Amino acid sequence: MSFKIETTDSGSKARTGTLKTDHGDIQTPIFMPVGTIGTVKAVHQRELKEDINAQIILGNTYHLYLRPGTPILEKAGGLHKFINWDRPILTDSGGYQVYSLAQMRKIKETGVQFSSHIDGSKHIFNPENVMDIQRSIGADIIMAFDECTPYPCTYEYAKPSMEMTHRWLKRCIKRIDETEPLYGHHQKLFPIVQGSVYKDLRMQSAEFIASCGREGNAIGGLSVGEPAEMMYEMTEIVCDILPKDKPRYLMGVGTPVNILENIALGVDMFDCVMPTRNARNGQLFTSKGIINIKNKKWEDDFSVLDEQANTYVDTEYSKAYLRHLFTVKERLAGQIASIHNLGFYLWLVKEAREQINAGTFSTWKRKMVVQLAQRL
Repeated sequence: MSFKIETTDSGSKARTGTLKTDHGDIQTPIFMPVGTIGTVKAVHQRELKEDINAQIILGNTYHLYLRPGTPILEKAGGLHKFINWDRPILTDSGGYQVYSLAQMRKIKETGVQFSSHIDGSKHIFNPENVMDIQRSIGADIIMAFDECTPYPCTYEYAKPSMEMTHRWLKRCIKRIDETEPLYGHHQKLFPIVQGSVYKDLRMQSAEFIASCGREGNAIGGLSVGEPAEMMYEMTEIVCDILPKDKPRYLMGVGTPVNILENIALGVDMFDCVMPTRNARNGQLFTSKGIINIKNKKWEDDFSVLDEQANTYVDTEYSKAYLRHLFTVKERLAGQIASIHNLGFYLWLVKEAREQINAGTFSTWKRKMVVQLAQRL
């Protein structure tokens, strides 16, 4: 895997680049649709490729470990073949799921014992077996096992947690470096910066992660309830320390406005369930703002979902028709809305890339963050 920066923005820290993997090139900045359990919900792989042009998608170690399980994935030849996807995949290590299962897990230095949310069965994740599981899944980019701290979180909790995440990282690196990929393509490990919302901890963690010299780096523990301005402050601190010649991945972020603001701070890669989760509840993201398509005001609006839509997804559906589908609880409603939102997110990062290349990103971003936050 290699990463080459192509253009930098004169008015911000935004940049464009190309991340090369064995399953294809990724043009950054990029948004990665989330396919937690081997599927981006309600969206066919064909649509991900042909309509949305997703360059990379995510899978989740915790969920794939539980179902279908590593024996099935290995028998299939890895996740790529199991789901019929020939482009890059990134897997989250399960650290966030451990965080979200607060009532069902015990964290120790050795690892984490947790109860399955499916049947209550007991399992253990540690840095070594999480690397082994991600070998079995076969993603191109794999994440280190970490603890994602909640917000709010005391300094007295955040500091030991960060230090344990660093110790776990050393074990992840040792394990990944002493094992081989299973399916003939390279897998690269991204460490994760933690430290909650404490400036000194974020700096310390970023310096440690940078010193590990891996092919890319991630920023975790944000977008967990903290104010957006606090997220931006922590991201800027970390991006100023992480190596400039390696991709930076901000995990679990976020709204269209969040994405543009963090691109301006030097982030290259994003993921979030928001476009598909919100779509299934009738919320559409558009170039002019946010639409709740279930509102009565759209009942007789026969205009397209977004006037920019034909530039990012081939849609022939009107607001009135999509509202009708939600009203009658037709499953197609969630599918159309999900494809629309993902298409919009991919359009947004592509447009950001073009604006950076043209030297107009900062001016364009100032206009767009106001526009995108509007409720229509």
